[in-house]
Amino acid sequence: MYLEIISPEATIFSGEVSSVSVPGIEGSFQMLNNHAPIVSSLKKGTVIIKGEITLNATQKAFFTQINGETLLEINSGTVEMNHNKLNLLID
Repeated sequence: MYLEIISPEATIFSGEVSSVSVPGIEGSFQMLNNHAPIVSSLKKGTVIIKGEITLNATQKAFFTQINGETLLEINSGTVEMNHNKLNLLID
């Protein structure tokens, strides 16, 4: 699936990933390829991205990579999944 992460300042990531776990308001949940359409609010927590992701020097300031997972700490946000495209709007 295609993931795009957008902050108020800029798009900080866009590319193909295997799965994304997000901290939803009512609990964390994961989205995989062909996930049903969804829109949800997010709370403070960690976004976990799985897939072979290569980060440039600017992106490394936002993300942490551990054991094949790419982690991103957020304060809040919104996620929208539709037609294998996941948009993550974050603060």
